[in-house]
Amino acid sequence: MAIQSINPANGKLLKSFHEFPEEKIFSIIEDVNREFKEWKKTSFLTRSHLMHNAAKVLRENKRKYAEIMTMEMGKTIMQAEAEAEKCAWVCDYYADNAEAILSKEVIATDADESFVQFDPIGIVLAVMPWNFPFWQVFRFAAPALMGGNVGILKHASNVPMSALAIEEVFHKAGFPENTFRTLLIGSKPVEKIIKHPAVKAATLTGSEPAGSRVAELAGKEIKKTVLELGGSDPFIVLADADIEEAVNVGVTARLINNGQSCIAAKRFIYVKEIADEFEEKFVKRMEEIKVGNPMDETTDLGPIAREDLLLELDAQIKTSVKQGATILTGGERLDKEGAYYAPTVIANVKKGMAAYEEELFGPAAILIKAEDEEDAIRIANDTEFGLGASLWTKDINHGKELVKEIDAGAVFLNGLVKSDPRLPFGGAKKSGYGRELSHYGIKEFVNIKSVWIKK
Repeated sequence: MAIQSINPANGKLLKSFHEFPEEKIFSIIEDVNREFKEWKKTSFLTRSHLMHNAAKVLRENKRKYAEIMTMEMGKTIMQAEAEAEKCAWVCDYYADNAEAILSKEVIATDADESFVQFDPIGIVLAVMPWNFPFWQVFRFAAPALMGGNVGILKHASNVPMSALAIEEVFHKAGFPENTFRTLLIGSKPVEKIIKHPAVKAATLTGSEPAGSRVAELAGKEIKKTVLELGGSDPFIVLADADIEEAVNVGVTARLINNGQSCIAAKRFIYVKEIADEFEEKFVKRMEEIKVGNPMDETTDLGPIAREDLLLELDAQIKTSVKQGATILTGGERLDKEGAYYAPTVIANVKKGMAAYEEELFGPAAILIKAEDEEDAIRIANDTEFGLGASLWTKDINHGKELVKEIDAGAVFLNGLVKSDPRLPFGGAKKSGYGRELSHYGIKEFVNIKSVWIKK
């Protein structure tokens, strides 16, 4: 089967690749496993030097890598450059902090000496999505490699150029060739890869069905998984919030990455006292968004990553309208070459509608009016997902109390939800389990070993 890279801005084929045959897949796995036996013995000083090199490669080539991301999945060039920079940041973070995070923890027991140490486990398989084609991979790979593990990547089939470019970054940085390898494959070989005895764990960022399947396969093999799945993040605006600021940040939070982010604000929930003002300002700001060529540095919103994804979004919106929702702006494909969809605002959204129950992956904001603060929190939690949430109020102490009531892996008070190497990242409910980033993330794929010594 051919793996193709298609530019969503014009629908043109960029490059086609042959999927790796099974014999090549397992030959690579064996090579990576052999490398692990040497890599796990390397010092943190050696790993740190190489990981800093990777950060340098990313920064020195950020325009090149940004153009690959933009051409393959349509994110604006400025956001693509920022993504390359963020990947460099996570490399530097773990290069600087991994040794301290994974140092022995001395614990007093009945032994003469006892401590906990953190040992690498081997090959970690990463099944990654297309929406942040570099960042999703580096936030797994930097801690995995700094922890002494090795990695193999099964990237989304529409971003093969990004997948190969990431492998190039590590090789240019001086990492041994088989510490990180990219497999150009579809979904079918994943089952056999997970079953391979050398593969010790898997991490997946993607859809709920994909995560469920990988967890099922790994569970049968008694192998650990970390899953970061979908989100329908609430953006809760209380009566005392700075409405102007909430609207400006909210539109950015909805449209970042062309609206294709698991942690993008999707459901805008506001109390009825501010409903008219919030709705009017939100629609006005959405209508000011500049849609166009993602290679143009002045563009705010580029195309949706694939034609089928655009059609899926359009169907969800049309279904919601039939169910009684109202389009305040947008709600249609733009009449231009490429997979462009108008910035859309949907109001009068009620429980049972497609827009209420499903994740909308694209530039479509859902407006939901709440009776009061208590109702707003209830609506925010009325979802199967629990990835991130944003809460807006000038009463910070009260906001901190409300944070406790929100079912999510992260809550940002008066700000948009974002990932940061210093903070753990992950979800609750059907948004997944486990954590990436910070000291929690690097400890997901190590053997937490207790050592008891009698002298």
